[in-house]
Amino acid sequence: MPSSIHRAAAAAAAASVLALSAGAASAQTEQLRESTAFTLATDQPRTAEQLAMQFDKADLSIKVIPDDRAIDAVAVLDFTALAPLDRLVVELDTLLTISSVQVDGVEVASDRWTNPEGRLTVDLPQTLPTGGKTALRIAYAGQPRVAPRAPWNGGFVWSTAPSGEPWIATAVQGEGCDLFWPCIDSPHGEPGRVDLHITVPSNLSAPSNGRFLGKQDQGDGWTTWNWTAKQPNTYAVALNIGPYEQVTADYASRFGNRIPMTYWHLKTDDPAKVQALFAEFPRMLDFFEATVGPYPFGDEKMGVVETPHLGMEHQTINAYGNEYKLDGRGYDWLLQHEFAHEWFGNQLTNQNADDMWLHEGLGSYMQPLYGRWLHGDRYMQTELADQRRGLINKYPVVSGSPKTEDEVYNSENGPGNDIYSKGSLISHSLRMLIGDAAFHQAVTRLVYGRPDPRPGNFAPIYRSTQDFLDIVNDVTGKDYGWFFRGYLYNAALPVLSETRENGRLKLAWTTGDGAAFPMPVEVEIDGRLRTVAMTGGQGQITVPDGAHVLIDPDNKLLRQLDFIDAYQAYRAEQAAAK
Repeated sequence: MPSSIHRAAAAAAAASVLALSAGAASAQTEQLRESTAFTLATDQPRTAEQLAMQFDKADLSIKVIPDDRAIDAVAVLDFTALAPLDRLVVELDTLLTISSVQVDGVEVASDRWTNPEGRLTVDLPQTLPTGGKTALRIAYAGQPRVAPRAPWNGGFVWSTAPSGEPWIATAVQGEGCDLFWPCIDSPHGEPGRVDLHITVPSNLSAPSNGRFLGKQDQGDGWTTWNWTAKQPNTYAVALNIGPYEQVTADYASRFGNRIPMTYWHLKTDDPAKVQALFAEFPRMLDFFEATVGPYPFGDEKMGVVETPHLGMEHQTINAYGNEYKLDGRGYDWLLQHEFAHEWFGNQLTNQNADDMWLHEGLGSYMQPLYGRWLHGDRYMQTELADQRRGLINKYPVVSGSPKTEDEVYNSENGPGNDIYSKGSLISHSLRMLIGDAAFHQAVTRLVYGRPDPRPGNFAPIYRSTQDFLDIVNDVTGKDYGWFFRGYLYNAALPVLSETRENGRLKLAWTTGDGAAFPMPVEVEIDGRLRTVAMTGGQGQITVPDGAHVLIDPDNKLLRQLDFIDAYQAYRAEQAAAK
């Protein structure tokens, strides 16, 4: 999940890169109604009923009404019972009014279903046996939650394009899919397929997830856009509506398949900037397929849509709002980061939010690696150095206990941004320790569940931090539990102390929990590189008197550094003085 920016009319956008334009912001504030605390939380434990049903398909028909900032929708949800079921349970925001509930085409009386806090419970007419199938139809309408600051604080973004037409998007990662469609609001709630029928004013387009199945002009000023997507991440189901034009091409994959690429951009955009951004698509695909493995959704598309918020990893329709900005990296950081989530987030989904670093840390590490892929080591090291300066180290990246998404992303009681940058730097130290080949094999097996992924031989998979450790151990034939414990399960960075006397350099590691940390250390002595084995976390090496000693000259080790601590303290003092 990235930061947010609004990109409407130029005069209003100048007010703040972190807010909506002045007019849109005031209009949204006037209409702001709040969802329940239950709805605004995501990644909560599933009910017994939800654990006992397989979510086969969601068929969503959603009419988006810009003038009213409202939706009018019908959802048909197909389930298979994994154990006898007396009730069906899904989540839907109480800001949306339910007008009809049906089970297998039969209306359910209003006293047989409830939705008090946003958890919709529907009594079945009779027990559904194991293996039985049922269809739950829900008709609902209303004004969905307005995003106070998308994508950090999510919901609908109702904006206006520079050419004057409505420009609308959804961004709901932190709050969940139930803000606008009835779902199982959990990473484990992925339906086997989602069919989307999005009806919008006929002068607008509605790109969405998966494959395009065509559109129908309703003849009354409205047009329905039809899409189908397999196993989408629940929060990645997205609505995007605006005066779009599109650029398309096919990518010839190194795995033998051809992948359609499409970018939906505003019709007022500079064509040269559009083409320059679109030219990045095949380069990114080549990098990720070489570094991780096959693009997971090649039979659907690689899709990007321009949005009035900064970005979000919506499966096959990533949101992009970076305004074509150049920052000296040689690529668009936002485009690349969100695209990384097709592998780390959509193909690989965390078992629990406590494992969110698998999404954000590994995804963030793809940026330094991409810098090297494009421009060489200097640009990789520059990005790693930028990440290092921002570490907080207040809470462990992984706690070892189930967490909600808010508990992880909120830096007041969780790791916050450390799941990005610290996760990236931990990934780099792991690669430096076990080598490129083993790291590539471990990441590939983590993402696909097999060492030999090819288009068509894998499906989205759930993974935990323990899964990654088990894979690393299996690939290397060694136990790297000490590495995962020292870096991921401790808040404090490992400290490398050094003493030099009587012609010897002595080194010792100290971790937050005091456990052994046998991380080898490279030492450069008068230009000559040596490796010190740190058995039990300690080691030593002969150093001639007067020799220049440089510890870890290639910056392979993530560790506590005095000059970084001093810099962070200085920045904090400067901020407090303002």
